[in-house]
Order: sequence, then C-alpha cells, then structure tokens
Amino acid sequence: MNERTTTRHASTTPGTGYGRVSTETMKNIVTSRKQRRPFWQHLALIGPAFVAGAWQFGPGNLTTAVQAGSGYQYALIWVIVVSTILMIFLTDMAVRLGIKSPASLISSIKEHLGGWVGVLAGIGVFLITLCFSVGNAVGSGLGLSMLFGGSPIMWTVICTAAVGALLLLRNVYRVVEKVLVVIVALMAIAFIASAFNSNPDWAAAGAGLLPTFPGGAWLLIVALVGTNFSINAAFYTAYGTKERGRTEADYRDVTIVDTIPGIVAPGIMTALVIVVAASVLGKTGDAAPTVVALAGIFEPLAGPVGSTVFALGFFGAAFSSMIANATAGGTMLSDGLGRGASSSSLTAKLVSAGILVFGIAVTVIFQQSPVQLIVIAQALTVFVAPVLAALIIIMANRVKLMGDMRNTWWQNAAGVIGLLAVLALSVRLFLTLIG
Repeated sequence: MNERTTTRHASTTPGTGYGRVSTETMKNIVTSRKQRRPFWQHLALIGPAFVAGAWQFGPGNLTTAVQAGSGYQYALIWVIVVSTILMIFLTDMAVRLGIKSPASLISSIKEHLGGWVGVLAGIGVFLITLCFSVGNAVGSGLGLSMLFGGSPIMWTVICTAAVGALLLLRNVYRVVEKVLVVIVALMAIAFIASAFNSNPDWAAAGAGLLPTFPGGAWLLIVALVGTNFSINAAFYTAYGTKERGRTEADYRDVTIVDTIPGIVAPGIMTALVIVVAASVLGKTGDAAPTVVALAGIFEPLAGPVGSTVFALGFFGAAFSSMIANATAGGTMLSDGLGRGASSSSLTAKLVSAGILVFGIAVTVIFQQSPVQLIVIAQALTVFVAPVLAALIIIMANRVKLMGDMRNTWWQNAAGVIGLLAVLALSVRLFLTLIG
C-alpha cells in the first residue's frame, strides 16, 4: 500500500487540515458554541459602546435637539434616525478593530498606513474633543447654576476640577465606564417619561421620519449630525474594547448587549427630546434662545419643578460627556504621539487636563451666548470627522489585520454612506460660514 495512503498527519483531527477547516479554527468554533453565558455575564459585557453613547449625549446633543424641536417641530427627527443607524455601523467596525488590533487602533494604523497617518488620527480626535469640551464646560456650569444658583463659571470650574480628580485615579477607564452607564440609564427614564406626559402629535412625529430640509436649518442639521453621528466616539470604542479584553468569541454577545443598545439608547433619547420640545415649545416656531427657555420642555412632566428636572439632566449629560471626552482625547493623542495607548499614561493625563482647561477658557471668553456657542462648537466637529471615518473603514478592510472579521460589502456600503454624508456636511458648513 502506498505510504501516502497509510500515514495520517499527526497535527490534524478528522475533518481538519489539508485544505479543510484548520485545527485552530475548529477549536474556536467548538469553544464559542460551548460558551453559554448566563444573564449576569451578558450584563458584564456592557461598557464601551455605552461610554460612546454617553459621550454622544452631551449638552450639545440636548441643546441642538431642543432647538430642533422648538424651531422646526418634528421636521428634523429623521436626522437622528439616519445618524443613529450610521453610528451603529461605525461603532461595530471600531469594536472589531479593538478586538483584532494587537496593541491599539492607532498603533495598527501606524503599522499598516504609516506613522504620520497615526499621528494625524490622534490629532484629529484631539481637535474634536476640544470642540466638545466647550459644550461640556458650558453645560455643566449652566446646569448646576440652575440647581443651586451662583455663577455658571464658578460651577464650570468646580465640575472641571471634579473630572480632573476622577482622571487621576489609577484605573480610570473602569471608573468612567460605571459612572456613565448609570447616568445614561437615569436620563433615559426621565426623557421617556417626559415624552409621554407632553401629549405630542405622534402622527406629525412619524411624518418627521421623512427627510426634509427646512429653510435656515442647515447649521442646526450639521450640529445634530456632529453630535449624533459622533465618529470620534466610535473611534474611541476600539480602545474601550481593547481595555476590556474582548475576544472574537465575545463579539456576537457584545453586539447584542452593548454595541446596538449603547448607540440606540442616546438616539432614542435625542428623538424624544425633539418630540417633547416640539410639543411644548414648538408652537411659537422660534428656537429656544436661552437655557431657561430650554428647561421648559419638562414642565408637562414635573410642573413648577420641571426646570429642576431639566437642570439635573443637562448637568448629567454635560458631566458624563466631559469625563469621556477628556479621557478619549488624552488617550488617543498620547497614542498618536507614541506616548502610550492607556488613559493612565502621564501624557494622556496631561492632554486630558489641557482639554478641560480649553473648555473653561472658551467658556469664559464667550459667555454672552452659551446656547449658540454650544451649537457652533458641535457643528465644527464635522470638519475632522471625515478623516476618522475614512480611517475606520480602511482599517476594517485590512485582511492582514482583520482576517475573517473584516468588513462585508454591506458594512462597507453603510460606512461609505456615512463618510459621504459628513463630507457633504463639511462642505455645506464651510460654504455657510464663509457666506
């Protein structure tokens, strides 16, 4: 008998090797099928996407949503729906990149696309966090000022100091994650309750799902996209995924319990804010110009104490976003500069402190019109967002890095639509500003 027919390779198992499924792949399949997580273990997977969601749902998001509802009633709900869908796709790509990147996303970008591209990515995220830091600083000070009185600037300084103290903690990411998940859950309850107590016109809200472009709404549309299609938050999800040690075996469960609900939750809350604002404030047809006017959305829910409920939510949105924003900006610029990809590195902490200081400085200089300052700051983020979106899509298609987890054609289609959307809005914003 021929030796080839009588000898079996020692390193194979039946049905594997020699052009069939590899032994390692078979082991991964068997292992993943054996893992049946109980309910509490599924809850333990919640984290990185909810941090991204809390970053999305900051004071800029709340402010622009109230202005959209008060100024244009239900007409801009579609912006939130489209932004949320596109955000899910970009965040999912970032989760897979976090799983497959050996060290960090920016380190992988440097390895595959060149060191200067990684530096550019770090700087891009940093610039966006500077814009967000303005809205966070303004929002935190205004929220506490409405609650306790006193100067908004004083409260901004106090909040910034509190965030700085949190960032000094050794295991900062885990602390940030726990705080933000709780705050997002509490805000969700408040906004859902207020939506049903304000007796909105649900038929008109349904009509708002059809895209329309009201005259004079372009800056607000850009700001809504800048806050809800938060590509920098999606980018940072790769870092949260890596810090939590997620694996390919975790991917399906992470998608179900973290990625989708973590992004959908702030999208639903934002849409409900527009609905409430349209029902309570939209009858005049004028956008709410001040924070006190914004607070009117909670009067149907809590009557005279509605402003207090709003102030708590506004402060919670600002404070939670302030923590995530400073942490993400510091971590990713530090990584881009080759100083470490951890939020606990010295460079990351120094950059985070610089982001917080920038927010205070701009708030002090331009304190006369805080609502408009927040809207403009959110809109400016779309100038950098296309670069980050392009990098996420390119890296998610790198076969050498991603293997079987690389993008499918339909994931690429959704990513390209999102990229083209932010590119178009960048051009539109530029023309609006120079015009």
